[in-house]
Amino acid sequence: MRIAITGSTGLIGTELVRSLKADGHDVVRLVRRTPTAPDEVRWDPRRQEVDTAGLAGCEALVHLAGAGVGDHRWTAAYKREIRDSRVLGTRALATALATMPDPPGVLVCGSAIGYYGDTGDRRTDETASAGTGFLPDVCVDWEAAAQPAQDAGIRTVFARTGLVVARSGGAWGRLFPLFRLGLGGRLGDGSQYWSFISRHDHIAALRHLIDTEALAGPVNLTAPEPVTNREVTAVMGKLLHRPTLFTVPAPVLRIALGEFATDVLASQRIIPQRLLDSGFVFAHPRIADAVRAA
Repeated sequence: MRIAITGSTGLIGTELVRSLKADGHDVVRLVRRTPTAPDEVRWDPRRQEVDTAGLAGCEALVHLAGAGVGDHRWTAAYKREIRDSRVLGTRALATALATMPDPPGVLVCGSAIGYYGDTGDRRTDETASAGTGFLPDVCVDWEAAAQPAQDAGIRTVFARTGLVVARSGGAWGRLFPLFRLGLGGRLGDGSQYWSFISRHDHIAALRHLIDTEALAGPVNLTAPEPVTNREVTAVMGKLLHRPTLFTVPAPVLRIALGEFATDVLASQRIIPQRLLDSGFVFAHPRIADAVRAA
């Protein structure tokens, strides 16, 4: 297949490109600068410009680009960046695909389990409605921005991603160094659920979304059994052979992270029901499996 990807240099994009190329697929990478390689195509989300000629012959587009949610303190300006990088990028791509005479058959659009907000200890699948707060509002607008592609008859899938367990990058990329130094511990009281997925399973799930014609709309990309932050802490300490005596109290997190601390302390017990129903098999279904793999 010929497959286009945005966010190809990120935590997931880098590995997705490697995986697809290893299996002989032709990958087109969308870049915001002047292309310098044969596999690059120019796009500019803020100007709503996409070089659709460069996408000719693509059978799928995987949209992963977006500013990191935890990369900076949530000032008003950075919250705008988080939202605009997702909404404007998705709108530009969906609108451009809708104008193509022979568009890709599927658009896999990144989204997040932040859509559901704080779900407490309630098992939550794709049938649940959106939560309230900044991240749920962003996710709602993010997914709505893909409407032009849906209206054009393009199968559109929203990959609502959980916390990706990886050696570097993302939340776990920050956790591993702390735990290796013996500085790891619970965040808050540790009772909040973390819905995780190994990077290996995340890549496999994205490829499953591309290939599975029956899947459209929201699909949760999380492991089948979410665990509490307390359980994550215990597994990390055991596998890295380090003590986990430290606890970061909620008030300290709020001072250090500002508004983002509310989401760090939120509980999300998200179930990948549609993935499971479609026959997807997880290589790392348990948190210990995912941490070992990373």
